[in-house]
Amino acid sequence: MADSLITALKFDATQVAIYGGITVFIPGVLGELLNTIVFLSLRTFRQNSCAFYLTIMSIVNIGQLFAGLLARVMLYVIDYDGTESSLFYCKFRLYFSHICVMTSLTCFCLATIDQYCATSSNPRFQQLCNIKLAQRLVIIFSFIWSLHGIPYSILYYHSVSSTTGKVSCVMTNTIYLQYRAYFIVLILLGFLPFSITALFGFMAYRNVQQLPHYTKPLIRRELDRQLTVMVLVQVLVNIFTLLPYAIVNILSLQMANTNDLLLKAQVQLASNITLIMYYVYYANPFYIYICASERFRRQLIHVLFTVPLNRCKQKPRIIINQVLPQL
Repeated sequence: MADSLITALKFDATQVAIYGGITVFIPGVLGELLNTIVFLSLRTFRQNSCAFYLTIMSIVNIGQLFAGLLARVMLYVIDYDGTESSLFYCKFRLYFSHICVMTSLTCFCLATIDQYCATSSNPRFQQLCNIKLAQRLVIIFSFIWSLHGIPYSILYYHSVSSTTGKVSCVMTNTIYLQYRAYFIVLILLGFLPFSITALFGFMAYRNVQQLPHYTKPLIRRELDRQLTVMVLVQVLVNIFTLLPYAIVNILSLQMANTNDLLLKAQVQLASNITLIMYYVYYANPFYIYICASERFRRQLIHVLFTVPLNRCKQKPRIIINQVLPQL
């Protein structure tokens, strides 16, 4: 009875990883591409620092969906993700994935802080919302996370199983494994970004409600309201995407040395479910924006349909060169 239950749990964990991963990956990549197109196509967004953070976040989210989620799906489907045949890829994929993860979360935190400053009645805070400062902060934090991820490119190596002879990409450094589980996953990927975004998102929403209408031009006020709603709804969704994975990851670490196969199978199933929920964070921004903001839906239609149709309707100018006869 126990053996059949363990087998069923392992099968369910595999199915969740495969079908859940595919369901998240394809719409996620498409949505983030559409986000990038809209943000880069409209001048309103190109000149806004919060939209700049969201644009960078969409770009690195695509990288994480490919480097992280797609590789996991391939591992379950064909038992191969490319890391076994190349030590460089073994190290680079995890290093690149780490940079994408941390840059994405950092940009989202900066976007919520930016919206708090943009909606504040304090002129000093409003001055912090400029595209040049946003570009500098993204470069600085990208450099920091590039340095922080160096251990991934050093500590991971190829290990050959003594029983199956299969090559795998592993890391056995217990100190860094503890650091990754308790600091990177639990703090940097879990409670810290959630706390920052929840705090500043709430304060930004309160600012929008209390800000006098005459303090800003109508267009800028509507843009701030739109971005604040988009960011705040994403903060609420992140409660169900980021925190469960961080908690289950800690539980998995605690159960690593147990001999209870049934418990291990249950934890693995829970881990795969929360992992798919975790990757939803990188796939859901576009769908959150179109659901939360009517203005974003109009902007999407304008970029995808109105602009191309207008270009097609424009008749090409025909220049007629006339040669006058010599008298």
